[in-house]
Amino acid sequence: MAWASSFDAFFKNFKRENKILSEETAILIKHYVKENNLQKAISVIHNALRDIENAPLNIAVTGETGAGKSSFINAIRGLGQEEEGAAPTGSIEKTMKRTPYPHPKLPKVTIWDLPGIGSTNFPPQNYLREMKFAEYDFFIIVSATRFKENDAQLAKAIEKMKMNFYFVRTKTDNDLYNEQKSKPKTFNKETILRNIREDCSKHLCHALSSEPQIFLVCNFDVSDFDFPNLETTLLSELPAHKRHVFALSLQSVNEDIIKVKRDSLKQRVLLEAVIAGTLATIPLGGMISDDIENLDETFNRYRSYFGLDDASLEKIAEDFNISVNEFKVHLRFPHLFAEGKDESLEYKLVKYIEHVSSVTGGPVATGMYFGKTYYLQNLFLDTAANDAIALLNKEALFEKKVGPYISKPPDYWE
Repeated sequence: MAWASSFDAFFKNFKRENKILSEETAILIKHYVKENNLQKAISVIHNALRDIENAPLNIAVTGETGAGKSSFINAIRGLGQEEEGAAPTGSIEKTMKRTPYPHPKLPKVTIWDLPGIGSTNFPPQNYLREMKFAEYDFFIIVSATRFKENDAQLAKAIEKMKMNFYFVRTKTDNDLYNEQKSKPKTFNKETILRNIREDCSKHLCHALSSEPQIFLVCNFDVSDFDFPNLETTLLSELPAHKRHVFALSLQSVNEDIIKVKRDSLKQRVLLEAVIAGTLATIPLGGMISDDIENLDETFNRYRSYFGLDDASLEKIAEDFNISVNEFKVHLRFPHLFAEGKDESLEYKLVKYIEHVSSVTGGPVATGMYFGKTYYLQNLFLDTAANDAIALLNKEALFEKKVGPYISKPPDYWE
């Protein structure tokens, strides 16, 4: 079958840290394909997809009182401090026991707010046991000043249990503002950031065997400082089957994150297409409208992942003091399946497939792209990702007209 010959080529297009299949699983699938045992290959894919879909992700966040722990939790969940479901913030320690905060769009992702070890009477080892350390995928240790001895000892205890931990220094924007206000003549942003890192590192190195990486962040702007780097680091160090749900939980703050989401979803779509049996060319005739109707729920989920859902767009439209319908005129996805005078939906889709076939050389397109559900989803993913990238510079979006409704192919096809 055509998909078998193109399966390996497809997944080679993605960076190792972005793949949602482990190397072992990919090797096993290739082995069964070479043996022409497609039933076994599909069984492995089915199990891998089940693990990906059902994988819970539990993130533990701890830190001293006033470190900005709750604000950080709200930031990675994409919630404002006053929105419903946000973790309560303030200078008084409100967390005296571990508290779960589910992601607003992904119920399998939970961020756990743990009391700072300094506010308990537990030594690091007992603290981890009391906080049920085995239930978390990784720990984030938060500070707003320098990291304390307690933070270093906790990290050392986590390290002994072979779990990942990350140091996050919050309120970086406040430090820069204060320095610029007090020393306007000698103010140098890069020097101050370097000094903050070195100061944090100095206090941690005494207890840890290696120099830890420290991420400087602002809880109120997740696109600034090291926040995007923190997210991509966490993504690369997670087990393959948990990368997908974490990728979808990330805020679309830069082009790289948006592409990670798009590529993660494209991998899942291919796996689903194989399981569903879209293994051969299917004509494009009269069932297009049915396909679109059946995919509405899927497309709405994709919109949400890329920040294109109605609630998100309404917030953006409010910033420009226009209606959401007026704002949608400048995006591609709302018009993707509208049949214009010159181009029917069928024509648009055929053109898209022909374009992909010419770029890939044919094998992938012949086996998979003619499965309507498969390539419709890919077309929508490309369009949604392009819209999300355009939204990063909202002002520029208004300066040019909406282009053709066929999105350009992603970078890895060029």
